[in-house]
Amino acid sequence: MVKGITRQVVVVKTPDPELFDEAIFLVRSEAVGKGGVSDEDVLREAKQAASRYIAGKVRGGRRGPVSPGQLLCLLAGGAAVGFLWLLCAIF
Repeated sequence: MVKGITRQVVVVKTPDPELFDEAIFLVRSEAVGKGGVSDEDVLREAKQAASRYIAGKVRGGRRGPVSPGQLLCLLAGGAAVGFLWLLCAIF
């Protein structure tokens, strides 16, 4: 037997069924009780959140190109690990 509080959910069907079937959002109980928040507002926000997720994850998977500083840190870390490995191999 499952006990608990009944929650409202919003189910958003995906425009690209190759990746996901649907997104399920649990609506906060405080949001439902507030005045001025309609069902249409909740549905619109859920669709926007799903669209932002798809745009960020599917198209490229990262937020932008690697900056020169990030590349420098990556190369410096690799060089440090290689140097330490070389020291351990010699001594």
